[in-house]
Amino acid sequence: MIEQNTPLAGHVRLIDLPVVTDPRGDLTFIEGERHVPFPIRRVYYLYNVPVDAERGGHAHRDLEQVVFALSGSFRMKIDDGKNKSEYWLRDPRKGLYINRLIWREMDSFSQGAVCMVLASHPYDESDYFRDYDDFMVVVNEGVK
Repeated sequence: MIEQNTPLAGHVRLIDLPVVTDPRGDLTFIEGERHVPFPIRRVYYLYNVPVDAERGGHAHRDLEQVVFALSGSFRMKIDDGKNKSEYWLRDPRKGLYINRLIWREMDSFSQGAVCMVLASHPYDESDYFRDYDDFMVVVNEGVK
């Protein structure tokens, strides 16, 4: 289950994925532009993350993502420059859609957690805001 506090309407939302259940187990599938609002151009995953580690700490100029906890759990801290919220991801059937210009941080990884991310673009370092103050300047200027 994903738990949320003060969701950021229009920028971050929960996505429920289809699940096929039978006595042999569950199967969930994802189709770009059907279950997620963009064509999937990159998939990556995090694993063997120490329980006291922090990940993320950045925003993107153009990239959109959907983040899933395939196994275990972790917390996503979301900041659009005006509002902050937290999401606990722990259900592999639910993803967190994160639009562009959203600062994200991840922490509180459980032992053995696996995080999968679907991205709208290939990796491009120039798409990142890695400094929060630089991110805030762009958000406050309303740069698109």
